[in-house]
Amino acid sequence: MFEKLYNDIPILLNRTALKTDIRLQQVCELLKNTVPHYDWVGFYFKNGDKEELKLGPYAGAPTDHTLIPFGKGICGQVAISNQNFVVPDVKAQDNYIACSISVKSEIVVPLFVNGENIGQIDIDSNTSDPFTVEDERFLEFVNAEIAKILV
Repeated sequence: MFEKLYNDIPILLNRTALKTDIRLQQVCELLKNTVPHYDWVGFYFKNGDKEELKLGPYAGAPTDHTLIPFGKGICGQVAISNQNFVVPDVKAQDNYIACSISVKSEIVVPLFVNGENIGQIDIDSNTSDPFTVEDERFLEFVNAEIAKILV
């Protein structure tokens, strides 16, 4: 499933005639429409000097969570830990911000530019425990490719 995406992502991101936000939006839509267990795909970025994340481009249902304080929810925890966070069952997490009652699992992978965590890709799934190490490696690749256009 990811093989073709490993080729498509760099091609999409190298469309320099398009603004960065448009390219990130296209990445979100491509992942949501291609990977069956990716029901919501979005980016959160550090909000200036504030200790919070701000919602960037995304594909999926609208969310009220446009600002997330560091430490709150899965995304806020990744902003502090700088580590991937895979949640097989969101109901088992105490520090979880519910975006939709249909969400059963989540994966968040930090996005580093020059060694600094500047944001993350966040994926919600309506499927229980669908994320594997293959998802993690793929999303790390996506973020590494995105980092190249954010330098």
